Amino acid sequence: MSEVNLSPSIAVGRRKCAIARVRIFKGSGEILINNIEISKYLQYSPKYLQHVKEPLNLVNLETEIDIKVSVFGGGISGQAGAIRLGIARALCQINSDHRVILKSEGCLTRDARIKERKKYGLKKARKAPQYSKR
Repeated sequence: MSEVNLSPSIAVGRRKCAIARVRIFKGSGEILINNIEISKYLQYSPKYLQHVKEPLNLVNLETEIDIKVSVFGGGISGQAGAIRLGIARALCQINSDHRVILKSEGCLTRDARIKERKKYGLKKARKAPQYSKR
């Protein structure tokens, strides 16, 4: 197991329209998202729960640190991605050895895909009105 620094670590993660501010400090493995336990906040989507906890599992710190997250904007998918990136960035601040592990698994990569804007004359971003030959 790796050594955990006592000083709290703060990082920001972004995905789509969601922004997550993550605070990591020494504790017992409790994760709170907007002051709600993670299993209740993500109760209808277990795949996002696993997605959020992935950086912790990679560095074997799921029972040694507490995490407090403040997240807003976007939907559940964007928020889960933002929280994951924030946790990975905060873990890198705690111990620089984590960077190699997290980077190789893609946890430190910002997913820059966002919704494309609607254009005039079209129904959506790319959907054109139905063409009538006659």
